[in-house]
Amino acid sequence: MDISLEKLPQIPALDLLARQLVEGFITGLHKSPFHGFSVEFAEHRLYNTGESTRHIDWKVYAKTDRLYTKRYDEETNLRAYILLDSSSSMYYPEKNYGKIRFSILAVASLAYLLHKQRDAIGLITFSDKINTFTEVKSTRAHLQNIFVQLQTLLKEEPKNESTDLSSTLHLVAQKIHKRSLVIIFSDLMTQADQLEDFFKSIQHIKHNKHEVLFFQVNDPSTELEFELEDRPYLLQDLESGEEMKLNPHQVKDWYKEKTEAYYQEIAMKCHQYKIDLTKIDINDDIQKVLASFLIKRGKMR
Repeated sequence: MDISLEKLPQIPALDLLARQLVEGFITGLHKSPFHGFSVEFAEHRLYNTGESTRHIDWKVYAKTDRLYTKRYDEETNLRAYILLDSSSSMYYPEKNYGKIRFSILAVASLAYLLHKQRDAIGLITFSDKINTFTEVKSTRAHLQNIFVQLQTLLKEEPKNESTDLSSTLHLVAQKIHKRSLVIIFSDLMTQADQLEDFFKSIQHIKHNKHEVLFFQVNDPSTELEFELEDRPYLLQDLESGEEMKLNPHQVKDWYKEKTEAYYQEIAMKCHQYKIDLTKIDINDDIQKVLASFLIKRGKMR
């Protein structure tokens, strides 16, 4: 299902859109190794007259001449905290606020998928402080509350807020006591010393036996490749407000070298700390997020 980021702010029902995306994704699973991920066969029991015939095992009937139905156990053990970075750098590019809008839609879709599997969800949004922190629940009312929170965030404008991901993660580590999956959406646009703090906070979470799935959200063509026109620009740091006049062509090689080294360090440390890293291009399909989640979920069984 193709969703234009330019049209996303005008979509009145984020929950409906998330449901359509997830249902379309699940339909596609019939030809994938994920087919049947939400339930597992438990046992046979005798069929009672008047019950639905949907789960009758006809192969058993052919052998025994007796009607049995299949019973399934739904997977209900997962608790997931979804952390969404809402700092100013996530409101890039300015033309469509693509990073934050992609992330909001991805979080909404994940929340719907978790609820559909009867898993428990908690939502945390943060910048230099925590803005939203919900409890972890699996009820329909709780899911709807998450959609309301996301819909509100979708309509907000950037506020020149920086990122303090490490403090948020330390707080999460202190608050969650049962084994959980911590899912993070962030561009991780931060200083080198703060990057070290981020991985220290990840160690805190991993020490408490929780799992981490990190979606690094970017617009690679401009943020990583620096594909800008060969003309003077006034560039602004969205978090600090600092401005600089330059011609991208003059610094492109230096910028790409520094950026590649920075992202290689992130990937290396994620591997070192056994963090599942998924690099997201905001022009990618949301299904990449959903598939990465199901792979991680499968590892936690």
